[in-house]
Amino acid sequence: MVVHLFESLIVAHIITGTVGLLCVWIPIVGRKGSRLHKLWGKVFAYSMLTTGTIAIGISLCTLHSPLETHLFSDDEPLIRGIFGWMMLYLATMTIMLAWYGLLCIRNRQSHERNRNPVNLTLQFLTFLTAANCAYQGILLKNGLMIGISTIGLAAAVLNTHFIFRQSPPMNEWLIQHSRGLVGAAISVYTAFLAFGAVNLLPEYALSPVLWSMPTILGVTYLLYHQAKITMQRRRLEARQGT
Repeated sequence: MVVHLFESLIVAHIITGTVGLLCVWIPIVGRKGSRLHKLWGKVFAYSMLTTGTIAIGISLCTLHSPLETHLFSDDEPLIRGIFGWMMLYLATMTIMLAWYGLLCIRNRQSHERNRNPVNLTLQFLTFLTAANCAYQGILLKNGLMIGISTIGLAAAVLNTHFIFRQSPPMNEWLIQHSRGLVGAAISVYTAFLAFGAVNLLPEYALSPVLWSMPTILGVTYLLYHQAKITMQRRRLEARQGT
C-alpha cells in the first residue's frame, strides 16, 4: 500500500516539478513586471506549492518504509536521513519560500499583512524541520545534511525578521519576493539533481558538489539582483533628497 502510494506520488511530483523547472526561467530572464513575468511567476509559485506538498507525502512514505521505497540501497538509517528527514525539510522549505515570495509582492503596499498565521507558521516549521535535519545529520555523521540545514535555518530567521520589521526600506519587498521564489527554485533544482542522480548516477547521488550547484548559482543571481535594486533605491533616495 505504502509503496503504491509512494510510486503515485513520485509520478505526480515529477509532473509538477517539471512544470516549475521549466517555467521559472521565464520570469527570471524576461522583463520584470511584464505580463509574462507575472503570469509565469504565478504558475511557478503554485507549482512549487503543489510539488512541495507532494514531496512531504513522499518523505513520509520513506520514513514509514525506507527500504521498500528505495531499492537502490539497504542502508536504512541513511535512507531515512537523506530521503526521509532531509526531503521533509526541503519540501517544507520549498512551500514556505514559494508562499513567502507570493505574499511579499501581494502585500507590497501593506507590509503588516505579511504577519499572518500561515506565513509565520511556515517559517517556524521550516526552522523546526531544518533543525531536525541537522540533528539527524549529526547522528548519522553526515555533513551534507548538516550543511544544507543551515540554509533553512537562516531563511526562516531572516524572513521572520523582515515580517516583523516596522518600516522596511524602499523596494525591500522586491528583494524579499525574489529571495522567496528564487529560493524555491534552488530547492526544487536541488531535489531534481538528487533524484536524477539516484536513478542515473547512483554513485554521485549524495555528492555535496552536485547538491550545492543550484545553491551557488541561485545565491549568485540573488546577490546580483539585490545589488541592482539597492543601487536603484539609493539613486531614488538621492533624487528625493535634492
